[in-house]
Amino acid sequence: MLQDGTEPNGVTFVGLLHACAHMGLVDEGRAFFTSMTRDYGITPGIEHYGCMVDLLSRAGLVKEAYEFIMEMPIKPNGIIWGALLGGCRLHKDIKLAEQAIQHLSVLDPLNDGYYTGRWEDVTRVRKLMKARGVKKTSGWSKITLDDGIVHEFVAGDESHPQAEGIFRKWDELVVEMMLRGYVANTSLVLLDIEEEQKVKFIYRHSEKLAVSFGLLNTPAGTTIRIIKNLRVCEDCHSALKLIAAISGREIVVRDRNRFHCFKDGCCSCGDYW
Repeated sequence: MLQDGTEPNGVTFVGLLHACAHMGLVDEGRAFFTSMTRDYGITPGIEHYGCMVDLLSRAGLVKEAYEFIMEMPIKPNGIIWGALLGGCRLHKDIKLAEQAIQHLSVLDPLNDGYYTGRWEDVTRVRKLMKARGVKKTSGWSKITLDDGIVHEFVAGDESHPQAEGIFRKWDELVVEMMLRGYVANTSLVLLDIEEEQKVKFIYRHSEKLAVSFGLLNTPAGTTIRIIKNLRVCEDCHSALKLIAAISGREIVVRDRNRFHCFKDGCCSCGDYW
């Protein structure tokens, strides 16, 4: 843009800071944030501050992120505290996570995704959502075969004509994955149910069903491409890395945030998403 004589604006820097957050480029992100005002006279908005909190939190600098929030010249919103909470979960900072949750309970009270492991809060929020007629967005994953037909899966879906084969294929994959150290991350299940039921719930996430279907219906060695409307969860992300290695396939998933290209046991996002 600069070489072409195009002046960057606030949106430009949102893109830059967002990219730095998802690549773990902390020093570069700090430099871009400073450059906004110093070099281009752009006053940072809430979205720029959100990107910076996300950048620092993802990188494990959660205390610095908290101090950054405290020094913001504008009032932090739910996105700001949500970004901090995400970093606290990732890096196991319980104390700061509690503070973030306290703010979120006021700013974004109908989002039950913030209360992992706090059953009393999850129950309270879901009752409130039901009373107010608020519905959670249902997750789905889609895969298109060479014949052009789109196959859509939702979590726990048993309605597909190939459901029996899909579940059997998934069970085979689980055996192989466990040999490579896979353990289902049931902490992601916001339901107060038995551990065995949590595992079954995790196993039936839509992208897992879609990839099992893809392995059954595409030639060996071909790339599997999936579209998901929500963010890929941590367990599915770990599972898809292993499945790519086991199957010798490249698996491309476009979730709400970005593209994930799984290949040889790794993901193009570098586990930043």
